[in-house]
Amino acid sequence: MNTTDRLPVLFVGHGSPMNAIEDNRWRRSWQQLGAELRTRGQPIRAILCVSAHWLTRGWWLTAMAQPRTIHDFGGFPQALFDQQYPASGAPDLAREMAAAVRQPDGSALGLDEGEWGLDHGSWSVLKPMFPEADIPVLQLGMDYGRPLSEHLAIGRQLRAWRSQGVLIVASGNIVHNLRTMQRQAADDQAYDWAVAFDTHIAQAIGRGDTDALVDYRSVGDAATLSHPSWEHYLPLLYAAGAADTAEPVRFFNEGFQAASISMRSVVWG
Repeated sequence: MNTTDRLPVLFVGHGSPMNAIEDNRWRRSWQQLGAELRTRGQPIRAILCVSAHWLTRGWWLTAMAQPRTIHDFGGFPQALFDQQYPASGAPDLAREMAAAVRQPDGSALGLDEGEWGLDHGSWSVLKPMFPEADIPVLQLGMDYGRPLSEHLAIGRQLRAWRSQGVLIVASGNIVHNLRTMQRQAADDQAYDWAVAFDTHIAQAIGRGDTDALVDYRSVGDAATLSHPSWEHYLPLLYAAGAADTAEPVRFFNEGFQAASISMRSVVWG
C-alpha cells in the first residue's frame, strides 16, 4: 500500500501531568497537532496509545468498551484529578489486533477487559489533541522485564495497522529523571548530560538507526542519568519500530521541563 495511505506515527514527550490543563507551549503544540491530523484527509479509526505508565507481564491490550480515566499520580491540584477523557474503547479491534500481533513466544497479546483504562500517559496528551474524545482508544501494556529489542519488534508488527486507520501514539520521554528535577528551571535549561543524551537519540532517530536506539545504554553515564529506570524510554521503541526508515521525520516540542525531562516529540510520516 502507498505510504501516503497510512496514518503517521507519533512519539510524544508527555512530561508533567499538569501539561494536560496548563496553557503552556507543550499543550498548545499538542492542540495544533491534533488539528493538523484532523485535516490530513486520512480518517482515524482508532488510536493505539503506548504509555510509559502501563507496565505488564507479557503484552496486553485494553479491550473494554468504556475505558476509565486513571489518575495515576499524587500531589497535584484537584483540577487535575477532576479531568476525564470519556473516549470509548474498541473491543472488536482489540481482539483483532491481539490475534495478529505476536509476543516473542508466539502467543497472542493478552486482552484486558476491565482492569486498566487510560492512564495519564495517554489521556494527558490525547485530551488536548482530540478534546472531543470521539475516537476510540486502546492502550498497549509493555512487559518491562523483556529485552529492548523485543519492544522494537512489537513496534514493527504495529506498522501495518497504520494503513488500517490506527493512529499510533507512543507517550514517554527521551530524558526522564525525576530525582534531579529543578522545578523552577526554564524550558531551555537542562543538565549537560540530559542535552547530550537527548541530542544523541535525536540524531539516531534522524538517520533511522534503530540499533542505536536499542543500544542506548552504550552512551554510558548520560544514558544512566537520563533513565534511572527505562519505562519512559520504552514507548520510543514502539514508535520507531512502527515507522519506516524512508519516511520523513519531524521533531517538535524540543526543550526540557524541570531540567531533566526532555519534551522532544517526533512525527514520522
